Amino acid sequence: MDWDQMEAFDNTFWPASSLPDWMSGLPDHLSLSKISIPGTHDSMSLLGGPNIRCQTWPLEAQLAAGVRFLDIRCKLESGSFLIYHVNTFQEADFSDVLEGTLSFLNQHPGETVLMRVKEEFPLIPNIDYASRFQRYLFEEGQNKVWTKETIPTLGQARGKIVILEELEKEVLGVPYEELSVSDVWHVFSPEYKWEQVKEHLGLVNTGDPAVLHLTFCSGNGLFTNPEKLARDINPRCYEHLKSQGGPAACWGVVIMDFPGTGLIRTIVESNFGTGHDVVTASRL
Repeated sequence: MDWDQMEAFDNTFWPASSLPDWMSGLPDHLSLSKISIPGTHDSMSLLGGPNIRCQTWPLEAQLAAGVRFLDIRCKLESGSFLIYHVNTFQEADFSDVLEGTLSFLNQHPGETVLMRVKEEFPLIPNIDYASRFQRYLFEEGQNKVWTKETIPTLGQARGKIVILEELEKEVLGVPYEELSVSDVWHVFSPEYKWEQVKEHLGLVNTGDPAVLHLTFCSGNGLFTNPEKLARDINPRCYEHLKSQGGPAACWGVVIMDFPGTGLIRTIVESNFGTGHDVVTASRL
């Protein structure tokens, strides 16, 4: 594995460096739709073998490394939101995610975390899902959860979790269907997947600046798996962002499997323009 691959892809159990307070250096008036944000796909999927596992860093390490978008997949079982990827239980529940995320935000109040919460592959959508989700947010959210429809400014969102919701009726956050999303997860070839990623990244600077753009670099398929694809796509993304970046660049939310700290840092630094490096801790 060459240096760029190591900077872009990481399947070790702890990131090499951290960016725990990078948002604190950005102005309050910025809309979240105008910020380049590193994210992880299936953020809690650490178990299940090569066709299921999407990450190796635990939640606390992802957040400390600079990740500010979490993709959380739940099934409602016996009154609890249990974290799953497909049919593999990840030995965690939504309370763990809320507690860990809010603990991080309490220690780093200048940051915010966008959180997509999705019911994972229901045969029949659970009619109690929305009401249980609401109870989680109000009972365990510590009044630090943004559940309005509008995309907040960074000043409004600091210290809070911003919910991106996919509920049919109740509005408990920014509606996911109103976002610009590229998430073609069933991958036939890495080349075609990369062209889709690159095209959507380009739309961020030419499209409506009030719309939040989410670009999933992740995927799975008959001839690949999340880790194998990330080894291919992440370095392409790293090189592309380094070559195209500048003071006017905005990449939206870039969502990855097995991101390397160099790729995370490149996404973050695009918010500060050329010649300005955010402070990076040497080790977590």
